[in-house]
Amino acid sequence: MMIKAQKAKFVEEMAKKAKSYKTAGIMPIDALPDRLVQKTRNGLKPDTMFITGRKTLLMRITDKAGLKILQPYITGSVALVLSNKEPMELYETVSRNVLKLQAKPGQVAPSDIRIESGETSIAPGQAVTELKSAGIDVQIQKGKVIISKGKVLVPKGQKISLPITKALKTLDIAPFEAKAQFAVMLEGGITFTEEVFKINATFVKDELARDFMSAYLLTLNMGYVTRYNITEFIGRAFRSALGLGVEARIPEGEAAEKLAGIAALQAKALEAMVPKTAPEEKKEEAKE
Repeated sequence: MMIKAQKAKFVEEMAKKAKSYKTAGIMPIDALPDRLVQKTRNGLKPDTMFITGRKTLLMRITDKAGLKILQPYITGSVALVLSNKEPMELYETVSRNVLKLQAKPGQVAPSDIRIESGETSIAPGQAVTELKSAGIDVQIQKGKVIISKGKVLVPKGQKISLPITKALKTLDIAPFEAKAQFAVMLEGGITFTEEVFKINATFVKDELARDFMSAYLLTLNMGYVTRYNITEFIGRAFRSALGLGVEARIPEGEAAEKLAGIAALQAKALEAMVPKTAPEEKKEEAKE
């Protein structure tokens, strides 16, 4: 534990270092496993620095470093992250650090927890009893444990029981995940919050696609011709002209083919209505 003089020296040193980095951010770490924090820290070296400590210490560092705008985000256990990476690059790098976590009794399923049928690598024994206790249909075939029927063990939003927790651990199914995230970042006087971080290349692409489709449908409804909808309008005009040609009995172009087809169908219908043997022929046959 640092004494008062050591704390003051530490604050001065960290504030000085903070000024030498172009990006500063606050990362909540109280809900993250230590191994994930360490993995994230190691993955950002050597141009990124983590500063952890009590809230009062981080408040003093950000105060002296001119980073007061970050202070409202210093709640709970957090790390002051200093980096020379661009905020979006830093965010994407950190977001890739995901750690799968085993379920604990009483936790709520984040999505449907499902098991599939098939062979497992589990050896027969106590594990089979645990699986059956969780309501899983298992069989032992040729010394191997087989899940005979796949099913949803825990629907999304429901609590996970102790027997199912044990079964999931036996099957090495980790339904939860921990991910490092930034609450806020600051670069060049510009603040980047979580809402901004979500605006990545995929988000922009999807938004552009939706906006384009909305604009495209609007131009079609308005009858406004552009280079993007000209093909559709030409198709509509062609179909309208074809329909008009058929209705008006104008034997031109494809309308002629349609009319010929209609005439053929009408001829067949008429032929079906005409008797195959004429009445005069029937009278002659009767006289004989």
